[in-house]
Amino acid sequence: MTFAVILILTSIVFASRYLFLEPKLPLRISASAKRFLSYASPAVLTAIWGPIVFLPHGELNWSDNLPYCLGAIFAIICAKITNNVLLTTIVSIAFFILLKLTVF
Repeated sequence: MTFAVILILTSIVFASRYLFLEPKLPLRISASAKRFLSYASPAVLTAIWGPIVFLPHGELNWSDNLPYCLGAIFAIICAKITNNVLLTTIVSIAFFILLKLTVF
């Protein structure tokens, strides 16, 4: 179920980006609409990772979700330092897996 939701939301975000921002398509939108669309990805991603980080088992329990919180904090710091989405994603996933395998 979660995987299906992620795929559907990814498709929606990609379609909204591609249809409105692809220069070869005849569809043109205003600058304010482009600015509005720039908030779509962060909003969808926050809706996905928020419950995973703070409610991994359906309720807030700091002992259970500590690796998720540490991974999220590391990802935020990494994103701030690198300003590269792909590098941040790969390094953060590797950090989380390493954290789960060694400490938790």
